[in-house]
Amino acid sequence: MKLRLGTRRSLMAMTQSGLVADALTERTGHEVALVGVTTQGDVSTADVAQMGGTGVFVSALRQKVLDGEVDFAVHSLKDLPTAPAEGIALAAVPPRDDPRDALCGEAKLADLPRGARIGTGAPRRMAQLRALRHDLKVVPIRGNADTRLRKVTTGECDAVVLAYAGLTRINRLDAVSEIFDPAQMLPSPGQGALAVECRADRTDLLEILATLDDYASRAAVAAERALLAALEGGCSAPVGAYAAVEDRTLLHLIGVVTGYDGERQVRLSESGHPDLAERLGRDLAARMIAKGADQLMGERTS
Repeated sequence: MKLRLGTRRSLMAMTQSGLVADALTERTGHEVALVGVTTQGDVSTADVAQMGGTGVFVSALRQKVLDGEVDFAVHSLKDLPTAPAEGIALAAVPPRDDPRDALCGEAKLADLPRGARIGTGAPRRMAQLRALRHDLKVVPIRGNADTRLRKVTTGECDAVVLAYAGLTRINRLDAVSEIFDPAQMLPSPGQGALAVECRADRTDLLEILATLDDYASRAAVAAERALLAALEGGCSAPVGAYAAVEDRTLLHLIGVVTGYDGERQVRLSESGHPDLAERLGRDLAARMIAKGADQLMGERTS
């Protein structure tokens, strides 16, 4: 059976979807054809938060799935809204790539000059950068990875922050000057992971796609996204989270909400069995809200 995989048309999206297609063919023998789809987030020049945040890179692909124009779709998991989509099933979370953020420039963060201009489109990164160095001038930017990296070579920015996993997929690790440890900067919930979605009533396809699923990766992102949902935030919220599973028996989750000015943070952790991932995320969110995280969530983030 030949399967149609819907994907955004960007180099990064096509590359990561190609990896999924190859893995599926290797494991099941099914041929997979990539079908490029243009989403709202691809055609707008506005900031993601101004476009409505979550879903701007996702809804067009999901509609193609529901209409039967493609059999399944691959998304960067951090782009998915936390609320379930009617008629859509999360069929697989393949093994997660490195979720950390990377600084791309000529120097490490500590070595950049005072008042250096750092480009990023994410309020989460903006706030955490200010927490690390209050003197930085954080510049909001948009565009694909190459467009953002070009802002360094042209001198518009001294450095930019991008996801390490994405840079790996497009072979641009040459641009990385520093990888942020989660102790410095917590990534976006779901960063580094991919989401494979299909129609919920395609039981035949769900069985095929399940061969791509990784237990530890699914549990980790489930915990992170449950935290984000309970904090009532989307992909443009100043929420960082990172979960890791040890030996399929223990999940560690760290979450942070950082104020716009970088002066205040609520950062806590929770641990438990991976089967309880969503509960752990909700419990951690409740503890963070009790510490004032909801107040920081409502601040201006650009």
